[in-house]
Order: sequence, then structure tokens, then C-alpha cells
Amino acid sequence: MSTSDSYIIPDMAGSSSSDRDDDDLDSLPSISSSVLSSESADSADAQREWEESLEQIQLLLTMVVVPFAGKYFGRKFAYWSWARYMEWAHNVEIRWTNQKLFKAAGAAEVAATL
Repeated sequence: MSTSDSYIIPDMAGSSSSDRDDDDLDSLPSISSSVLSSESADSADAQREWEESLEQIQLLLTMVVVPFAGKYFGRKFAYWSWARYMEWAHNVEIRWTNQKLFKAAGAAEVAATL
């Protein structure tokens, strides 16, 4: 099997691999190690602060917002379904006389039990 039959690219004549490696290294910019370590420390601090912020937002949502919204909408659904049941089963019309007061009272009840 010759090199023309395979996918192996033959070395270029006249240049050795060590010469090419030296040329590659010479073309790279030189950066001091102290700059690299300070940038990595800064990015690690920023990443840690970002993760802490995400954790605080997650705790806020799971401990405050979701329970409050669940209780509020759960009560709204319970009152709505109770009114529909009373109209269907007992032929009684349920009317809320003051919608704003009813909504405010529902929000106050939910907030009081949190």
C-alpha cells in the first residue's frame, strides 16, 4: 500500500516538524501568567455571584410568589366552582355585589395566612 492509496498526507520535503512547531510557537502572543490567573479568578467570582443570584431568585419564587399565586387563584376557582354548583344543583343565583372589595378581601386573606 503506497501513500497515494491511503489518506495519509506525506511530509513536505525540506521542512521538519520541529521547525514548524517553533514557527507556531513564535506566532502566538505572549501573555504573562499573572494576567491569566487574575482573569480566571475574576470570572470565577462573577460565576459564583451569578449562581448565588439565581439561587436567591429561585428561593423567592418557590417560597413567596408561587404559594401566594396558588392560594389566590385557588380561592378564586373555589368561589367560582361553588357558585356554579349552587346555580346548577339548588337553582340559586350567586352575585358578588362589590367585585373590587371581593378581590381585595381575597388577596388579604391569602396574604394573612402566608
